[in-house]
Amino acid sequence: MKSLVAKSSPNTRKSSIPLKRINSEIQRVAPERIRQQVVLACAALFAVCFLLYTRALSNGFVDYDDEVYVTQNAQLKAGLTGATVRWAFTTYVGGNWHPLTWISHALDVSIFGLSAGGHHFMSILLHTLNAVLLFLLLYKATEALERSLAVALLFAFHPLNVECVAWAAERKSLLSTFFFFLALAAYGWYARRPSIQRYGLVALSFALGLMAKPMVITLPCVLWLVDFWPLRRVNGQADHASQGAISQRSFSFLLVEKAPLFAFVVASAVMTLIAQGESHAIMPLGAVPLSWRLANSVLAYSLYLIKAIWPVRLAAFYPIAPLQFWHILASFLFLAGVTFWAWRERKRHTYLLVGWLWYLGTMVPVIGLVQVGSQAMADRYAYIPLIGIFIMVVWGLADALDALSCPLQWRAVGSCAILLVLAALTTRQLGYWQNELQLWRHTAEVTTSNLVAEDNLGLALMDLHEYDEAIVHFNNAVRIRADEPTPYMALVYVLRDRDPQQAIKNGRIALSLISDPKDAMKINGNLGVAYNHIGEFGRASELFQQVLREDPANSTAMLGLGYALLEQRAQKLQQDLDKRPTAEGFSQLGTTYEQATDTRRAQEAYLKALSIDPRLSSAQQGMERLAKPAQ
Repeated sequence: MKSLVAKSSPNTRKSSIPLKRINSEIQRVAPERIRQQVVLACAALFAVCFLLYTRALSNGFVDYDDEVYVTQNAQLKAGLTGATVRWAFTTYVGGNWHPLTWISHALDVSIFGLSAGGHHFMSILLHTLNAVLLFLLLYKATEALERSLAVALLFAFHPLNVECVAWAAERKSLLSTFFFFLALAAYGWYARRPSIQRYGLVALSFALGLMAKPMVITLPCVLWLVDFWPLRRVNGQADHASQGAISQRSFSFLLVEKAPLFAFVVASAVMTLIAQGESHAIMPLGAVPLSWRLANSVLAYSLYLIKAIWPVRLAAFYPIAPLQFWHILASFLFLAGVTFWAWRERKRHTYLLVGWLWYLGTMVPVIGLVQVGSQAMADRYAYIPLIGIFIMVVWGLADALDALSCPLQWRAVGSCAILLVLAALTTRQLGYWQNELQLWRHTAEVTTSNLVAEDNLGLALMDLHEYDEAIVHFNNAVRIRADEPTPYMALVYVLRDRDPQQAIKNGRIALSLISDPKDAMKINGNLGVAYNHIGEFGRASELFQQVLREDPANSTAMLGLGYALLEQRAQKLQQDLDKRPTAEGFSQLGTTYEQATDTRRAQEAYLKALSIDPRLSSAQQGMERLAKPAQ
C-alpha cells in the first residue's frame, strides 16, 4: 500500500500543477481578451458612426434658428470670451436658459468662425461620443457585449436622430445627452461603492446636462429605473453576473436617495418657464386646449414608435392637425396593451418594463402637455426616449433567438441588413439638411397643410430670386391659415415691384394682423415702394417718413422718399408747364426726372426745352449727360 501511494503521489502532483497553471492563465487572459474586444467595439462604433455622418460636413446653416444660435448672434460672433460666458448665464435668447449650449457655440465660433462645416463636425463628434458612451454604459452594467453594441448601433444609425446632428441649432440635445450619459456612468460608479463624493459627481453631471438643455430633467426617474435593471439594487431581486459589489436596498431608500437631485429638477423647471415665458414660446390654454394636448400626447407616443419602426417621410416640422377619435382610441389601447404586457413580464424580463417606462417617462417633458411652439411633435424629441425601445427590441429579440437556438451567422446577417437600411435612410435624411431650400421643400412634400414649411420654402425661394414659385408657396400659406401675418408680409415684398396693387392689398391685411412695431415698419417700407410704382407719391412719402422716424438709417425708406419727393416735384412742374410752357421750366423738369433716374422722361423734357430755346445751356448739358454711357 505504501508503495502504491508512493508511486501515485508524484503522478498526482505532476498532473495537478499544469491544471492550476492553465486555470490561472485562463483567468489572466480572459479579462484581457474581453478588454480588447471592448476597445475594438468602441473603435469600430466610433468609426462607422462618424463616417456615416460625414455627409453633414458639406451642409450649410439653415434659416431655422441657426441665425439665433450662430449666424446672426452678435454676442457669439466675438467667440468664447469672458463677456460671452457672462451673457450665456444671464440670457433667455432662444426661449431657454442653457448656458453650456451657448458656450459650446461660442467655442465653435472661436475655432471655426462661421464655417458651417466646423460646427457640423463638432455635432457629429458629440453624437459619435454619445453612441460610444451608451455602449460602455450598457456593457458595464450588463456585461452583454453584443447586445450593448447593437443598442448603440441603433442609436447611432437611426434616421430619427439626424435632426439633432445635422441641425446646428440643436446642439443642445447632443450636449445635454452627453452629460446625461456621464451622470448615468457616475451613478453606476456610485452604486458599487456609495459615497458623498461619487454622488456629488452624479449631481454635477446632472446639473451640467440641465445647463445644456432641460430635456434631461427626467434623470432622477431614469435612475430609479436602472436600479431595477440592469443594476438590480432593489431588495428581493435575483442576483446576476454583473452584480459585483452592488448592494441591494429597499425601494423606499432608493426613492429618498434621489431626493437631492429633485432640487435641480425644480430649479431647471423654474428657469425654463421663465425663459419660455420671456420669449412667449409657451402656447396658452386658450390657443391649445388641455383636452387637445392630452389627446395629441397619447397619439404622439404611438407616432414616434411608428417612425422608429418605419423611419420615412421625416420632417423638420410637423404641424398641429385635427385629431380623429379612433386614432386616439387605437393609440391608447396600444399603449395600455404594451404597458400591461411589460408589467406582466417584469420578473422574467425586467428590461421590457424598464425600457418601456424609459420611453414613456423621458418623453414627458416634450410630449406636448406643456405646449412649446406650434409643432405637434419633433424628431429631435426622440433622441433619448428611443433608447428604451432599442433596449426592449435588442434584449427581447436576443432572448427569443436564444430560445430558438438561432445560429450566430443568421443573427449577424439580419443585424447587418437592418443597419444597412438605417444607414441608407440616414444618409438620405442628411441630404435634406443641406440647405433651407431642400429642407423645406422636402418638409412641404411629406406633410400636409404645413404653414411653417410653405412660408419658409417661400422665403428660401425668395432669397434665390425665384419669385414666381415663392409667390405660390406664400399663397399656400395664406390658404392654410388666413390670420397669420408672415406670408402676407412676404407677399408685400415679392409683389411690390411686380404687382403693386396686390402688394398693397396684402400689406393692408398684414398691418391688421400684426402688433410688433418693427413688423409694421417693414410692411410700411414695402408699401411705400408699391405706392411709388402706382404714382401715389404723397401716400408713399407718408409711409417712408413713418419708417425713418423709427429707423433713420433705413436705406430703402431714404431712397424711396427721395424718389417720391422728386416725382411730386415733377408733377408740380408739369402742372405749371401745362398752364405756361417755358424752356427753363422744361429744363428743370428734365433735371428732376434725371435725378429720379427716369432717363426717358428726362430726355423728353430736355428736348421740349430745346425746342423752345435751342441755346438753353442747362438743357444742352442735360442732354450731354444723358448721352454719356453709364459708369
